[in-house]
Amino acid sequence: MKNPFNRPKIGILLDYVESGTFSTRPHYALRQSYFDAVWHAHGLPVAIPYINDAKRDYLTYCDGLILPGGFYPFPTSIYGESAKLGETIHPRYAFEQDFVQQALDADTPILGICAGMQILAASTGATLYRDVRNELPTNIDHLNAQPAESPAHEISIVEGTHLNEILGTTKMVVNTAHKEALKDNLDNLTISATSEDGVIEGIELTEKRFCVGVQWHPEFFAFKNNPNFNLFTSLIKAADLPSQP
Repeated sequence: MKNPFNRPKIGILLDYVESGTFSTRPHYALRQSYFDAVWHAHGLPVAIPYINDAKRDYLTYCDGLILPGGFYPFPTSIYGESAKLGETIHPRYAFEQDFVQQALDADTPILGICAGMQILAASTGATLYRDVRNELPTNIDHLNAQPAESPAHEISIVEGTHLNEILGTTKMVVNTAHKEALKDNLDNLTISATSEDGVIEGIELTEKRFCVGVQWHPEFFAFKNNPNFNLFTSLIKAADLPSQP
């Protein structure tokens, strides 16, 4: 291993809150479960705030990245529509759209979760549905009101994909909390999992060392003997390998 005495450093992009219970002023926030999952998988979690001038420093310092979930407005362009005049871009998207592309160019191992998967797909040129409940025929409430730890629906995982190798199964029940979903499929994206209604639940970029996105929230099930935990251990294993020249 590259770091026999040091854990691979996994950067976790923070989410952003304009005003909330912590403070009436803008602040960063992210659930503890992301950090716990990385630590239990023998990585060192490192929080990443939106400092534009530090993007390359983050990528130099971190061995891998997690793009977490989050409910925040995407620009209209991400839905394949023309940008609105005077449209305000959310601070997280303003930072991550370029940051994710830089990480892909550097072949940094990446795990995208929920909104993180959507951003990963958008970085390759894909577009999204605004709300799968209104735009697709489905009986699945993807924006589930149940607790995040509650299983919501089954997914099918494509045999032979990296996700299939990681999870060790072709069928799995997952939780859910999203309204957007990947709309189109570009040639460089491999669709690795779908729900029963056809909504895309997993993607990967096979030419990268490790680049996997999942639509559900595996961090709530990241404990040993659970397939979700393998997503974090696999990311950290990839982050601990030297990059190819």
